[in-house]
Amino acid sequence: MFERKLIAFLFVLFMFSFSANAKDESKINIIPKPNSIKRTSGEFKLDYKTLIVANDDTARWMADFLNDYLLKNYGFKLEVVNTLNEKKNSIVFVNPFIDVLPKEGSYRLNITKKKIEIGGINEGLFYGLQSFLQLLPINQKVPYKIPCVEITDAPRFRYRGLHLDVGRHFQPIEFVKKYLDMMAFYKMNFFHWHLTEDQGWRIEIKKYPKLTEIGSKRKETVQGRQLKPYVGDGIPYEGYYTQEQIKEVVAYAKARYITVVPEIEMPGHSLAAIAAYPEFACTPGPFEVATTWGIFKDIYCPKEETFKFLEDVLSEVVELFPGHYIHIGGDEAPKDRWKESQIAQDVIKREGLKDEHELQSYFIQRIERFLNSKGKRLIGWDEILEGGLAPNATVMSWRGEKGGVEAAKQKHDVIMTPTTHLYFDYAQSKSKSEPINIGGFLPLSQVYSYNPTPKDLTDEEKQYILGSQGNVWTEYLKTPEAVEYMVFPRMIALSEVVWTQVENKSYDDFLSRLSSHLERLEKQKTNFRIPEPVGWQENLITQESEVKIQLLSVFPKSKIYYTLDGSTPSNQSSLYEKSLKVKLQTDEKKTLNLIVVTPNGKQSVMYAMALQHRAQ
Repeated sequence: MFERKLIAFLFVLFMFSFSANAKDESKINIIPKPNSIKRTSGEFKLDYKTLIVANDDTARWMADFLNDYLLKNYGFKLEVVNTLNEKKNSIVFVNPFIDVLPKEGSYRLNITKKKIEIGGINEGLFYGLQSFLQLLPINQKVPYKIPCVEITDAPRFRYRGLHLDVGRHFQPIEFVKKYLDMMAFYKMNFFHWHLTEDQGWRIEIKKYPKLTEIGSKRKETVQGRQLKPYVGDGIPYEGYYTQEQIKEVVAYAKARYITVVPEIEMPGHSLAAIAAYPEFACTPGPFEVATTWGIFKDIYCPKEETFKFLEDVLSEVVELFPGHYIHIGGDEAPKDRWKESQIAQDVIKREGLKDEHELQSYFIQRIERFLNSKGKRLIGWDEILEGGLAPNATVMSWRGEKGGVEAAKQKHDVIMTPTTHLYFDYAQSKSKSEPINIGGFLPLSQVYSYNPTPKDLTDEEKQYILGSQGNVWTEYLKTPEAVEYMVFPRMIALSEVVWTQVENKSYDDFLSRLSSHLERLEKQKTNFRIPEPVGWQENLITQESEVKIQLLSVFPKSKIYYTLDGSTPSNQSSLYEKSLKVKLQTDEKKTLNLIVVTPNGKQSVMYAMALQHRAQ
């Protein structure tokens, strides 16, 4: 009984704290949470007369970025000057000495009643600006009151990534730019662009025009999950990016201190390329661009003509992407065709290889040598460990952490991206009203709980963990809105995982800061999933005949509607107010169904809470 009372007391205390934080417009709601933050007294009042002080090229670019943001979101711009006028409220961009902010990406943000000073070098200055933008109020009127604060901050990890698969479902350029804007706002710095797949080749290669003439098109797409028997939608599907569009995206990303990492899949997931150029397969075909999902047996054949083709393709790719990484996939490559191919078996014999796994290692190592000759580094999924790791390869560990641990122990760089915590195509709840997705279950809290450095690595080995990345596969994500729903707010949680030191993290505190970010997303017309209310749980078993349920929506000023008769709630259902008492007979079970509706009418999926009275 004492334990139940203690838990109830702590819960009420948390609810009070959360509610107070959600209502406090002067709260420092920055995400990812800064590693050193001090709230000071007073407020800076921003109005149309505020000046921006910028006296070098980098600072002037930051001033332009700030003015573009203010114009888009608040409808005005500020005057930019070279020197500080002590009599006027000013926003000042400064480049401090390197020994003051030595770590890459570090920044300082100092807000007083008369001056906002943003200090940093290159990306550090940009990150300081993003923190300032997050402090801008959402619904206030001029003058905008910004809390005075002192922040000194730096990222925990060098690699803070987000992935987007455009092979299964193509995404338009404007959405890719919006994706980059959202990454920049949360200080993410690597965009993994998955450009080729069995279901579509999405990048123009001028030497091989059939890759887009044939490989970017499929006759139709499987309808939902109708695989056995197969049912197609009968709608032709196509899309690819020209090289000029690729350059445009790369430049857009660079301006936001984001490196674009292209992925050109090999030796597997290559059916679209083989459909365009069947001579690079081990069998004569015929082949067609895949209309279903999954893994296909037809992969690149390890013949000399194939390597020439891939080197030609990569030669054009490396010219388009100035970053030092090229991702080559290396995952889910069945060896059936190689086992049956005389060409493949001859390579195994010629190179003294043990089996087809070592043949894949040989394949990857040849590609790595070519990329290294072009000044690039190879990244592959953790399958590239099989048969022997290429000498300079970076491993992206997705099948749990085992591959990443093994690579780190071999002194190879590692990016952690396990399905257990970072696959954003997984379902966000077990609710039947969630949109169609790949399956699995990855709630927001589980993303936030992730620590990219495994405990079974030594301190020296942990240095090889570059960071983490969230992956977004688009089998069932046909539109930008569908992608956004799966990404937000889970990517926001990931941003704190890869930036904020573990000792400075708290999920309860994160949720309280997330409130204003959800409100901002809605105002910017970005789709997102409304999280379950604080206090919700999937199952509640009680020994009491009456259970008291207390809930608080993470979204500010939203309403919670519920039913207890098994029906789906709507905004015409019972309105939850301060608490809810439900009476239960001995061994009785009831289901509390509820939805959250924002002030603008956006509605959550239905959350089901199973209630059960169990006698002592």
